Amino acid sequence: MKTAKIFTTAFIVLLFISCGKTDSDFDAAGSFETTEILVSAEAQGRIMQFDIEEGQSVTENQIVGYIDSTQLFLKKEQLIASQKGLQSRRPDIRKQMAVLEQQIATAKTEKKRVENLLKANAATAKQLDDVNAQIAVLEKQLAASKTTLESTDEGMSSDNKALDIQIQQLEDQLAKCRIISPASGVVLTKYAEKGELAGTGKALFKLADLDNMILRAYITNEQLTQIKIGQKVTVTADFGEEQKQYEGIISWVSAKSEFTPKTIQTRDERANLVYAIKVSVKNDGYLKIGMYGNVRFN
Repeated sequence: MKTAKIFTTAFIVLLFISCGKTDSDFDAAGSFETTEILVSAEAQGRIMQFDIEEGQSVTENQIVGYIDSTQLFLKKEQLIASQKGLQSRRPDIRKQMAVLEQQIATAKTEKKRVENLLKANAATAKQLDDVNAQIAVLEKQLAASKTTLESTDEGMSSDNKALDIQIQQLEDQLAKCRIISPASGVVLTKYAEKGELAGTGKALFKLADLDNMILRAYITNEQLTQIKIGQKVTVTADFGEEQKQYEGIISWVSAKSEFTPKTIQTRDERANLVYAIKVSVKNDGYLKIGMYGNVRFN
């Protein structure tokens, strides 16, 4: 009877020791999350194609659908036609100036001929004055025409540049009609379907990087001295009756404290203020968002 009592006492002591070890097996606890991206429509119109399903993997810059862009395309074609019409009306300054320059050259040749005749007393001074006056008038016409033509050309260049900018704006709007995955990941939620009307900013689908999980845990003030960013830690994922260990790296430590979240337990539950940390963990396909996990500082 005495032997049985001693055995029972020893068993209880071992049980408490075992429980104590279990409680100190981890330094912090939390749940797994990941980087989620909410992809929204950048254009307004009817969704003509949207080829994704929840759970589907997509790659960065993959086109998964598009929004009706007919009106934008037609407006772009109209601007291109206007630009071609503007180019056809653009004056050829060199050709138009060449006519006056030829007239001036002819008048100067006539001037030399009159000067020679005047020396031989075969022409009058009035004839020379008339030629000089004609040259002066032509040179003024040339200067005025040059100014007018250059001003017209500059104005058309400005109009052409304005049309270029409008075309670029439409090309940007047309590009935004394509529904593109901004990153590689898995589609968590699909918020729209083909045939629906989309407005700018309407949520289309939510994307998550499930290859790289984050365990958000909380530590006490006393534990801050035990960790640093880049430190390797051991992460234990809770699969119910089974547990699996992963290598994690502390990627972020909060710069300010906060009150202990109700769903989070720390090693010292009496602490009112805790610090959030993020532990990056490579997912082998078993980790899921919302799953609980523990952290042990190595």
